[in-house]
Amino acid sequence: MTVRSISMSFGVVLLASAALAAERGAAEEGVIQLPTKEGVAEIAPPQFSPYAGRDFPTKVYWGDTHLHTAVSVDAGTMNRIGQEDAYRFARGEEITTTHGLRAKLSRPLDFLVIADHAEMYGLMPQLLSGNQEVLSTEIGKRWYGQLTSGDNDAVFATAMEIVGSLSGDEPPIKSDKAVRDAWQSYTALADKYDEPGRFTALIGYEWTAIGGDNLHRNVIFRGDANVANRIVPFSQYDSKNPEDLWKHLDALKNDGGAEVLAIPHNGNLSNGRMFTVETFNGKPLTKEIAAMRAGLEPLVEVTQIKGDGETHPFLSPNDEFADYETWDKSNLNGTEAKTKDMLQWEYAREALKTGLKLEDELGVNPYKFGMIGSTDAHTSMAAVEEENFFGKHSGVEPEPHRWEHVVIEAPDPEFTIKGWQQAAGGYAGVWATDNTREAIFDAMKRKETYATTGPRMTVRFFGGWDFDDADAKTRLPAAAGYAKGVPMGGDLSQVPEGKSPTFLVAAAKDPYSGNLDRIQVVKGWMNADGETEEKVYDVVWSDDRKPGPDGKLPPVGNTVDVENATWSNAIGEPELIAVWEDPDFDPEQRAFYYARVIEIPTPRWTAYEAKRFDVKMTDDVPMTTQERAYTSPIWYTPKG
Repeated sequence: MTVRSISMSFGVVLLASAALAAERGAAEEGVIQLPTKEGVAEIAPPQFSPYAGRDFPTKVYWGDTHLHTAVSVDAGTMNRIGQEDAYRFARGEEITTTHGLRAKLSRPLDFLVIADHAEMYGLMPQLLSGNQEVLSTEIGKRWYGQLTSGDNDAVFATAMEIVGSLSGDEPPIKSDKAVRDAWQSYTALADKYDEPGRFTALIGYEWTAIGGDNLHRNVIFRGDANVANRIVPFSQYDSKNPEDLWKHLDALKNDGGAEVLAIPHNGNLSNGRMFTVETFNGKPLTKEIAAMRAGLEPLVEVTQIKGDGETHPFLSPNDEFADYETWDKSNLNGTEAKTKDMLQWEYAREALKTGLKLEDELGVNPYKFGMIGSTDAHTSMAAVEEENFFGKHSGVEPEPHRWEHVVIEAPDPEFTIKGWQQAAGGYAGVWATDNTREAIFDAMKRKETYATTGPRMTVRFFGGWDFDDADAKTRLPAAAGYAKGVPMGGDLSQVPEGKSPTFLVAAAKDPYSGNLDRIQVVKGWMNADGETEEKVYDVVWSDDRKPGPDGKLPPVGNTVDVENATWSNAIGEPELIAVWEDPDFDPEQRAFYYARVIEIPTPRWTAYEAKRFDVKMTDDVPMTTQERAYTSPIWYTPKG
C-alpha cells in the first residue's frame, strides 16, 4: 500500500499512520478490520480537499472606499448620476454617464463605499428637483434658476459659487430634516445593494474640513442602516478640527456600540498638516490624542486621482521610484505655496517614520497605519483603469481636450491643475475571510490591506523569524506565512537570540495589466541617536538583471508603443516570490517594513486618450507609467 504525503504548504496534515499500523496488525492475523465510525472520529482523519478547514484569508477583495455621487454638493453641481447607479456600475453593470457616454468596468468590484460629503448632505438632488424647502430660501431659488438656465457659463459659475460657499462656519442652506432624509435614503440603498458573498456595500461618508489645507477623512461603518442611522454625518459645520471628529466617533463607538473607522487622504495637499507632531491648534501632541487617532484611523489612503502619497523625491532622494504622480505645488485649493519643510508631514513613508519617534516619546504610535488606494472620483464611477479612466469630476468627460481642461483653478496660475495631471488611481486590496461587511471591515481594522494605483495584482507579505527559501517555492505562500509569521499589518517582537527578521513576499500580475518588474522592501527605522532613516531593498526581480556597482538594479526596459497605446509583456515576469532577510537588522531599533511591487512600463491614460482622439499633447505630458502596489507595513518593536 502506498501513501503519498501532501505538502504542508497546502494546509493538509495526513494522520494515516495509526490506521496503517492497525491495518498491518490485523493483516498479520489474517483478518482485515475496518475502523468503526467511533474509531474514525477518534483518529480524526484528514480531509481530502486541501481547501477544507482553512481559517485564514485566501482571497483578496477589490474595492473603492472613496466615491462621490450627485449627492455630494461639489460633485452634484456637474454630476447627475445618483448613488444607485454608482452601485450598479461598481457591481459590473453598464450605465450612462452624465454626458451620455456608455461606461462599464472591465471586471466588477467586490465592495464599495459611497463616501458623499457630509456638508449639506443631499442638497444638490433636492435643489435640482425643485424641493420647496430649498427653493423657499433666496439663495436656493437663485441657484436653481442659474443651474437650470441652460447657460453653460452660468452653470459653471454657479457651481464654483456653491463649492466656495461651503467654507463658512454655517451652511448657506440649512435643513436638518433634508440632511437626515438624504442620509437615511442612502443607508437604505446600501442595505439593498449589500449582498453578502457577492458584493459589499459599506456605509460611509466624507468629513470635509473645507479650506486650503486638506485634512479630509472618509468615515466607514461596520454595521447596517440601523447602526448608521443613529447619527447624521458629522460635518465641518460641527467642527473643522479632526480631533473633534475622533471624539464624535469615539463616543459613537463607546456609547452607541457602533464600530467605525476613519481614513485620511491626500496628505500631499495638506501643506504640512496631515501627519504632524502637533495638535490641530498647534500644541504638542498628547498621548491621549495619539491613542485616539491610532484606534480610529488604522488606514491611510495613499494613492488616488489627486496624486500619489507614498513618498516624495525630496524626502527619499535615493529612491528612483519616489517621484510618482506627484502633486506638490500648493495646498488643496492653490491658495498657499508649498515649501520643502512641509513635505515631511505630508507623505506616508515619512509619517510611518515619525510614528516610530512618537511611540518612543509618548508610548503610542498614532501613525501605525496600513495602506489602501481609492479613487476620490466625483463622477459616481470607480473607473481608474488607464484605458477606462473617467477622471475626477463630470465637468468634462473623455473628449479631445480633456487633457488640458482645468481641474483645479488656483489664484496663482502656477498652482492650477490641468486634466493631464490627474492620476488614474487607485484601488484598495483587502485580504478578508469573506465578502461581507463584517469581514472586510475587520480586515481593514487589522490592516491586512494594500494599495494599488489601479491594477489588481495579487500581493502577499509576511514577516517572521524562520522563513527560508523553501517557503518561496510553495504554491500557497499564505500557508507558510500564517504558520510561521504575521501578515501585512502585523507586529514582530521578542526577537530570538541571534535572529534577524525574515519576510516572505509574493506577487502575481493583474492579467489585464503589465508584467512585474520587481518587488522591493522599504524599511524605516529609528537609530541610536533617535533619528529616523530609510532604505529601499530590491528583493526579487525579473529578466536575470544584476545590480550595478552602486547596488542599483538596471531598469527593466520599456516596450510601450505610445503612438498605438500598447505594450508587450516580452519583459518582466507574471509572478515573483522570494524570502528576504534584513541584512542590517539591529534588535535595539524600532523599525517597519512594507513591500512595494513595481510593474513594467505601460501606457498612461494620456496615451490612450491621444490615440483615441488623434491628439498631439505637449511634451510635459507623461505617456507611460509604472503602476505599483504598496502593502501595509509590518512593525518590529524591541523588547521592553
